[in-house]
Amino acid sequence: MIERRTIFEIHRLANEGYSNRKIAHLLHLDRGTVSKYLNDPSPIRKLPKRVSKLEFFYDKIQHLVNIDPKVSAVVVHQRLKPLGFDGGLSIVRDYLRSIRPKQKEAFLRFESKPGHQCQTDWGHFGNLVYGNCSRKLYCLAVIECYSRLLYLEFTHSQRQEALHRGLLNAFTFFGGSPVELVHDNMLTAVLERDGPLVRFNEAFLDFLRPFKIVPVPCNIGQPHEKGKIEKGAIHYIRHNFFPLRSFGDLDDVQTQANQWRDEVANTRIHSTTGERPVDRFQPGSMRALPQPLPDCRDTAAVKVHSDFSVHFDGNTYTVPPWLIGKTVLVKADHHQLAIFFRDKTVAVHNRSWHRRQRVEAAHHRDAARKYRHRQWLSEDVAVLMSLGEETKLYLEHLAASQQSFKKNVAKLLALKEDYGTSALIQAIQRALNHRAYGSDYIENILYQEMTPQRSHPPVKLGNHQALNRIRLQEPSLADYDSLIVKRKKHYE
Repeated sequence: MIERRTIFEIHRLANEGYSNRKIAHLLHLDRGTVSKYLNDPSPIRKLPKRVSKLEFFYDKIQHLVNIDPKVSAVVVHQRLKPLGFDGGLSIVRDYLRSIRPKQKEAFLRFESKPGHQCQTDWGHFGNLVYGNCSRKLYCLAVIECYSRLLYLEFTHSQRQEALHRGLLNAFTFFGGSPVELVHDNMLTAVLERDGPLVRFNEAFLDFLRPFKIVPVPCNIGQPHEKGKIEKGAIHYIRHNFFPLRSFGDLDDVQTQANQWRDEVANTRIHSTTGERPVDRFQPGSMRALPQPLPDCRDTAAVKVHSDFSVHFDGNTYTVPPWLIGKTVLVKADHHQLAIFFRDKTVAVHNRSWHRRQRVEAAHHRDAARKYRHRQWLSEDVAVLMSLGEETKLYLEHLAASQQSFKKNVAKLLALKEDYGTSALIQAIQRALNHRAYGSDYIENILYQEMTPQRSHPPVKLGNHQALNRIRLQEPSLADYDSLIVKRKKHYE
């Protein structure tokens, strides 16, 4: 069959008065072909009827299927070969697929009692942009199965704490907890599964235990088991709440979601129950919440750096400068970040969803200035500063490093007493050349190259600790040299 463009040219040339012979010559076609397409521009091509190798065995195959509807293609192929069939297995398999009755699995709708069961699931809703960075946006939906009352919470994480915090907020919204919680096989709930055998996430079980909730994971590949939440709530949120909206930040998303939840989702006539979820819900059917409620904030133990701040989730947050070098506990929810030291709150900040931001309190900055000033005015620092400019430079680098300045100064003074002043100065010079800042580096240099000079500990003056801590500054020999030169010139 020739192309449609060639057929068009045949008719165009014929309309201009060309003969069939001339058209055939110009288009390199047979005259019969030209006549054929002039008479019928769209001839129907008759395909030869192909006879299947199975055609003579259709009745036999149907008979075998009637005996056993689930008979395999391999068995049918074995039965046909003695009858003269010489085709392959794939043609038998394809034919069996076409004649088997299509069976659809039937699902029974299960309606739980009031307050007995909740279903939960995550949904991904794109990203939120914060300045030069973006964070993924997730929604945790929880539905009370009897009433279809919906709770939804948007987050930037699906981590363990985010799941627990969302569920806790949902139970608080419902005014109680259910007997069962239906969920899928996410790692924050299920670590391993082999058929009916389930190994739950221990942190998830620890969270559910005070509520006396029984976790019910769905079977793999059976999404209908939590259809109320997956096919109902998540789909409803995605196609009813989310379209045609713009959001500034996570708080803005949650504010709009709460308004939509209270004014639309829970006040509509539900297509299945025929009632409004807010009217059908029975608060007294839920179990009372345990007291005290568990702490579900994001938690991390972090070290305070020399810039009196801690690093958490891509940002830095300041603390009082006296905590430099110590380990503190950070706890954060969607709105606030609190920092604890020995169970006492030492700093509170609004949580930032940007990245590489420094969240600083003004009083922390003021305290840091005073703290630095006090450090440099101490007697121990003055003793080391008297050793010369190189020692002073080394102390400045040491203060800028992420180490405890006070501990390093104390150790350097102890090394001075053990190895002598000149040995300490030489070790500091070597450390400066290699940019190795820290009393541990100085101790290693002295240990490798020097011998301790002190064989006896200094005399202790009873309980007079202030006297025991006295350190005398090293006299500057350069000052004596300059004095001698001045006197010599005077007498000359």
